[in-house]
Amino acid sequence: MKIKSIIAFASAGLLLGSCGIYNKYERPDVNVKGLVRDSASIADTLAVSDTTSFGNLPWRSVFTDPQLQSLIEQGLTHNTNMLNAALNVKMVEEQLMVAKLAFVPSFTFSPQGVISSWDGNKATKTYSLPVQASWSIDLFGNLLNVKRSAQMSLLATKDYQLVVQTGLISNIANMYYTLMMLDKQLELVDNMTNLTKETWEIMKLQKELGRVKETGVQSAESNYYSVQAQAADLKRQIREVENSLSLLLGQPAQTISRGKLDEQSLPSEFSTGIGIQLLSNRPDVHYAEMSLAQCFYDTNQARSRFYPSITISGSGAYTNSGGAGIVNPGKMLWNAIGSLVQPIFAHGQLVAGLKVAKAKQEQAYNTWQNAVLSAGSEVSNALVLYNSSDEKSKLEQKQVESLTKNVEYTKLLFNEGSSTYLEVITAQQSLLNAQLSKVADDFYKMQAVVNLYYALGGGRN
Repeated sequence: MKIKSIIAFASAGLLLGSCGIYNKYERPDVNVKGLVRDSASIADTLAVSDTTSFGNLPWRSVFTDPQLQSLIEQGLTHNTNMLNAALNVKMVEEQLMVAKLAFVPSFTFSPQGVISSWDGNKATKTYSLPVQASWSIDLFGNLLNVKRSAQMSLLATKDYQLVVQTGLISNIANMYYTLMMLDKQLELVDNMTNLTKETWEIMKLQKELGRVKETGVQSAESNYYSVQAQAADLKRQIREVENSLSLLLGQPAQTISRGKLDEQSLPSEFSTGIGIQLLSNRPDVHYAEMSLAQCFYDTNQARSRFYPSITISGSGAYTNSGGAGIVNPGKMLWNAIGSLVQPIFAHGQLVAGLKVAKAKQEQAYNTWQNAVLSAGSEVSNALVLYNSSDEKSKLEQKQVESLTKNVEYTKLLFNEGSSTYLEVITAQQSLLNAQLSKVADDFYKMQAVVNLYYALGGGRN
């Protein structure tokens, strides 16, 4: 008889193991081959020999501007999304604690007292001080998978907190550099305003001398007002960016202290690391994987519902209710009950629940794979933005130097009567456009560094 019992228990263990209700999550295969495109190589796929990653650097090592560091620290402390993300972690920690306490017996204490009198006789007093206990035996893994699912949920929530942090750091940095770009462009426009004002005055003088018609004066005046309009637009943009950055910092809209674009120094040598590192470096990618792991345990839990639930209940009481002729003896009463509940008529609901859990797990896998591919795409985009902006900035520097000389020569020729007022105005407009374009591409180069740092999972302390 003992041998039969052992065989029965062994068979049950093999059956439960084959159903997977006790299995732990293991990372499934995910496509990371050729994840990052090389922005220069004809081979199209980035050949990585260095396994270190630019994204592993602390953010203070990347953003060395003291004013920017101060803004980032303020944002990490006061940003609303950061504060809410921290609260989310605390809430999920409590949910995990609840899942762990499900393994512990529950106790209830409900004291009772009764005073009764029958047909005018002396009142009798009875009391009972009962304590009840209930313990769910997790033989089929239901509570275990709930706990494991809560653990994965906590890891995912902490990952989301990092997602908010890394996104906040990159947004603050990008807005800070945007302000400096606009400051530089406004400086160039103000310089050009003075130059066009001077040209307008020269045109009025030339008109008085009979060398220029009224149309020339009007064109110079129009060009002067056009440049002033650009300055007004830049001032509006500066104010709007300051307002947006103030919101990120959790403060009322106000002026943002900042340095100058020409004084900034950002890394120029990058290592992307191997593609598989994005699975652990990128908090949003890891968040997607932890969500997959949570769905894995939810599926196991759905399977465990097909098996019986076993509960052991017990109660004890200190009471004086012991029968006739006994006055307040103070007796102890004990009982224990074991129950097993096997689902029978809920079979359709259990099957549907398992199918839904499997479908959610499959969706979570697809989301994870897409997060990996999106991360690779963002790295590729940041690399190509940096390289193209760097190349354009060098070409535009040569263009600015050439157009600066062209403006000077055109004014000399105009004063000598060998050039027209249209050539002077055109030269000035071309120079301003080239200067603004160069500043913009210098900013895009800096933005590419920020984007690459974020795309590689940077932004940790």
